[in-house]
Amino acid sequence: MLPFRTVLCPTDFSEPSEAAVAAAAELARHFHAALRLVHIVPAIPAHAPDLNYTFRVPEYEAALHTDATEKLKALAARLCGEGVSPEFNVGHGDPGREIARMADEFGAEVIVIGTHGETGWRHALFGSVAERVVRLAACPVLTVRPPRD
Repeated sequence: MLPFRTVLCPTDFSEPSEAAVAAAAELARHFHAALRLVHIVPAIPAHAPDLNYTFRVPEYEAALHTDATEKLKALAARLCGEGVSPEFNVGHGDPGREIARMADEFGAEVIVIGTHGETGWRHALFGSVAERVVRLAACPVLTVRPPRD
């Protein structure tokens, strides 16, 4: 397990994800490991409740992929200036499952993921991607909370 050779860090570009990216970059620098950034575009239901409503799902998903790729490129460029040369990928589907799958695919020894720290009804309603990754991943998962105000 140690030293880490590959660190996988999923991001949704939120504040908790920024904290996770910083931690993942620090681990990658410390262990001279490869850093792989990933963003998962969730699957979008193809059928609207109103049959008169038209929504072009493939075009919308392509736009989400393009936007995520541009954001990941910018993030990777920033990290290159900080001494880390990350690679990045955009996945599609259930975020928890896809992150665990990508960790296996890329041979990650650790996943560093941000958590929003939701509790109560928000957690019950929306669940937790980080919690799902912890349950599904074959490698250790380091969860990072956002800095406290």
